[in-house]
Amino acid sequence: MSTRGACGACRNGDELDIAFSMAFQPIVDVDTNTPFAYEALVRGTEGQGAMSVLEQVTDANRYGFDQACRVKAIETAMAAGIADTGARLSINFLPNAVYSPLACIQLTLRTAEQVAFPLDRLIFEFTENEQMASPDHIESIIDSYREIGFAVAIDDFGAGHSGLDLLARFTTDLLKLDMELVRDIDADPRRQAVVRAVVGLCAELDTLLIAEGIETPEEARTLRDLGVRYHQGYLYARPGFETLPEISFAL
Repeated sequence: MSTRGACGACRNGDELDIAFSMAFQPIVDVDTNTPFAYEALVRGTEGQGAMSVLEQVTDANRYGFDQACRVKAIETAMAAGIADTGARLSINFLPNAVYSPLACIQLTLRTAEQVAFPLDRLIFEFTENEQMASPDHIESIIDSYREIGFAVAIDDFGAGHSGLDLLARFTTDLLKLDMELVRDIDADPRRQAVVRAVVGLCAELDTLLIAEGIETPEEARTLRDLGVRYHQGYLYARPGFETLPEISFAL
């Protein structure tokens, strides 16, 4: 896609022929039994899985799709009542679909202003699994977003091979443990040792740690005992299509 086309898609949020909506899954503060945030997850217009939408994303429409996701997430979350919860909204973004951090964020800023969503309650997640064309570019995005007032999270930490490099290089506000480190952690001393070390790293780096993919009370209790305060997973709630689901406070 040309630079002019990329900038146009970011600026206007148009040039996209993919129909989609959003579901929301809570991230729970187990110290206070309150929702810390809700992650926006792409869905088809009838609630179909994310792949039904993502398989339509190409190099030609990637910029427009990234912008449309931000707009849809903010508007749908507000319609679902997130403003009344005090929780943050976490949105996944594609770093390689951000041509210029400040130029490409303008539509997001306008949308947040139009629906009166506070900027300091927005979190942007990027995954360590995404191929990065330029670490310098990623760093400029993170710095720009944090200057605006957004929080930035590394998602799926531990799933790829570059996690510690990302943690060392980029100053992010949150870190999300991949579910493979969470699964059956209550019965796995090696996983416990790894997570205990990550908890220590995050404390030194002043980074909030979130465990995702929690499915059993045993996993949740072990993670809490290891010092992980923020939890996400089916144990607490499955994603709610265009709604904020009721939370089962398991601990």
